[in-house]
Amino acid sequence: MKKFFELVFVFFVGVTTVFAQKIDTAKLDGKLRQEANESLSGFWDKTNDIASVKALKQSFKKGSMFIFWGWNRAGFSKSDIRFKGNGYDFTLNNVEAHDRPSELSMAYIDPTRLSIPQFNFRFAYFIKDNLALVIAQDHMKYVMDQNQIANFRGNISDPTYAAMVQNGQVNLLDEQFLTFEHTDGLNYINVGLEKYKNLSSKKNFDMFWAYGGGVGALMPKSNVKLFGNERSDRYHLAGFGLDARSSINFVFWDHIMARVEGKFGYINMPDIKTTLNNKPDKASQDFVFYQVNFGVGYVFNRKLKK
Repeated sequence: MKKFFELVFVFFVGVTTVFAQKIDTAKLDGKLRQEANESLSGFWDKTNDIASVKALKQSFKKGSMFIFWGWNRAGFSKSDIRFKGNGYDFTLNNVEAHDRPSELSMAYIDPTRLSIPQFNFRFAYFIKDNLALVIAQDHMKYVMDQNQIANFRGNISDPTYAAMVQNGQVNLLDEQFLTFEHTDGLNYINVGLEKYKNLSSKKNFDMFWAYGGGVGALMPKSNVKLFGNERSDRYHLAGFGLDARSSINFVFWDHIMARVEGKFGYINMPDIKTTLNNKPDKASQDFVFYQVNFGVGYVFNRKLKK
């Protein structure tokens, strides 16, 4: 299933890039033809006037807004996780992890349980024609694979847990050494800019391609149990993230939106809390992520260029 979503992500980004190139080429060719017609005839014919007006009506105007709610699948690169505290300072190398989508249930549409699945929220305001400022939350879930043997580098003073390290490796399968996840969740709260281009426009239907980037903070609720310590499970400002994104947006009757988005980014968390109290114990990691999300939204105050 993970490989399937990786292929979907690559396919989606590739298709949207090709769309953009075709749109830009078509616009350039159209502009050259219009300039040639103008130089020959000295005026626009009726057909070009209608096409020009129609093209203008396909764009978002400054002041338009939309909200969006959706769900995601995510993937993460391997990462080195460093753990530091009283009596230990070590790094687990090339740790693998996966996301944790919720089973299909009423939680996806129940207003009281909407935050249980891996979800996405967007609020966008068009600060210029076709250019939106987007405030967002990406609620992903990051779960360390328990069935793995990780390379170990560092030291542990407790002989019980130090003995679990054999030949520079530690087996994480039995959960006695470590359980590690950001499942409520890996919260990437970000702000970005997105540029919108029209792909198609018909009666009561518009299709837009958007691309852009963002930056934000990581506010995970990390579920960590290291050695025999009490499980840590609390929200904390842990680091930052950067991303590039691309999306296809379908707008029906000027207001109802359906959206499919691909996102690729980098996360760095130097301050992950690993104990329940205020001890200085912490972990740090950084990794690359990808995400495919889809959902629905509503467009407010929609203004079309005229």
